[in-house]
Amino acid sequence: MSSVIADPAGKRGYHHGSLHSALVEASIALAREGGPDRVILREAARAAGVSHSAAYRHFADREALLAEVSRFARNELAAQMRRRVNSAKGPRRRLRAVGTAYIDFALTEPGLFRTAFTSHPATFRDAEHDRATTGEGPTHTTTGADPFEVLGQVLDEAHTAGLLDPRLRPGAEVAAWSAVHGLAGLLLDGPLPTNTAAIRFARGQVLDLVERGLLNGAPT
Repeated sequence: MSSVIADPAGKRGYHHGSLHSALVEASIALAREGGPDRVILREAARAAGVSHSAAYRHFADREALLAEVSRFARNELAAQMRRRVNSAKGPRRRLRAVGTAYIDFALTEPGLFRTAFTSHPATFRDAEHDRATTGEGPTHTTTGADPFEVLGQVLDEAHTAGLLDPRLRPGAEVAAWSAVHGLAGLLLDGPLPTNTAAIRFARGQVLDLVERGLLNGAPT
């Protein structure tokens, strides 16, 4: 039996394994253009050049497809955060780098940013419990595949370096993430101005606030 999917005349044929990837790639392009609302199974099938029924052989519904695109978007955001963090020296600069990368990604990839958290598993974890049960401590090379993990590793480094009070470590991800995510939303959807100087000022204000609130000896 052939593994090529037969579609109506004029449509491309795909091997079974490649059609799944083609649909995901088409959906990622749709998300870049218009966020999660553009990720529709029928649209993805049309963009991939296959029939609607062929698409349903790989995804039960739109939510299943959206979950894959959302995961891709989070991985792309985490990758940008890792690159910025790994190029920064010291926990203090790395904390600012992770926030800067998050906001910059939102502004340069608004469609993917809005899609990243549309469909996702719960991310909050008890880092101290994880370390106690696995024996794993913080690393100095940020390799987390999720934005929450990247931020958590940076905060662990700050804690190990004595910059983050142990009493403030539990839940510090929530405070830092909420601050930068809130700014990203205000910049994307208003009412904050988005010229270069205004973005730089707003970002500095928020990152200064996070730094003063979490790290010892942060500049005033």
